[in-house]
Amino acid sequence: MNLKNRNIYNKNGLVSTAVLLAAGTGTRLYPLTQNMPKCLTLVNGVSILERLVSCLKQHGFKRLIVVTGYLENRIRESLENCGEGDMAIDYIFSPLYETTNNIYSLWMAREMITGPFLLIESDIVFDVSLLDDMLYPNRIAVARMQPWMNGSTVTVNQVQHVTRFYNGTWPLDEIRYKTVNMYSLSLSSWHGIAERLDRYISTGRVNKYYEAVFSDMVADGSLSLQAVSFDDKPWYEIDTITDLAEAEKLFSADKYKAIIPYNITSHTSKISRQFFQKTKSSEVKTITRSLPALRPLPHPSI
Repeated sequence: MNLKNRNIYNKNGLVSTAVLLAAGTGTRLYPLTQNMPKCLTLVNGVSILERLVSCLKQHGFKRLIVVTGYLENRIRESLENCGEGDMAIDYIFSPLYETTNNIYSLWMAREMITGPFLLIESDIVFDVSLLDDMLYPNRIAVARMQPWMNGSTVTVNQVQHVTRFYNGTWPLDEIRYKTVNMYSLSLSSWHGIAERLDRYISTGRVNKYYEAVFSDMVADGSLSLQAVSFDDKPWYEIDTITDLAEAEKLFSADKYKAIIPYNITSHTSKISRQFFQKTKSSEVKTITRSLPALRPLPHPSI
């Protein structure tokens, strides 16, 4: 297949290619991931992948690049009938998925990426409208930090550009925003990122997160990312059974029944109600400290 034939752009200049990192084993969701990859985890009967494809199609995406690994055939089976026509789908298999991190998965996609794109991970569910402001290059989705959140955080300046990435734990008295693991990147930004990825991989740093590269580039001024707030509508990152139970409180299947493409099969949930009752987390109070609200970003002319 000629890659130039897959260099698909929206006529209005918006990002219309998505790169989905779906190679991991999802061990923290075991036993749900014993026989299926993480992105096929059901949220009220509709898989994470189904929800994502529906959102992408509603926003006019023309191409989806999927980096697979663990149980890749299950992902292909789920998507086999929904790619041709409305949205082309390309697959990249990462043979080292068991021993590498998402930095390696992103590096594996380097030759497939030929234009601006949306980078997203396979464990996020979100309200479809949140994608509106992510269709413009060089943006990062963020949300106000909550007690149950963990992982990478960022600080932003007065014009909502990211000033620094932080990894690991964070003190409650710091004003930071949680990264939502969704980025839109221009082709020029991607060229710089790809060069840094090459350096990391060639020196054996295959167990890093790709945010390590973003962090380096933001710090030295070679990458500029503008923050997009995801606070106004629901979203959830599903890493554990507890996360799944919380996500099911926010996302029903009803609103997706009418918009999921007819050729994507929706499966009956294999999680019993009793199992949910045992794993359901208690109510968590939100942080009461003051955190600046991010302004809606303008839609630039492209």
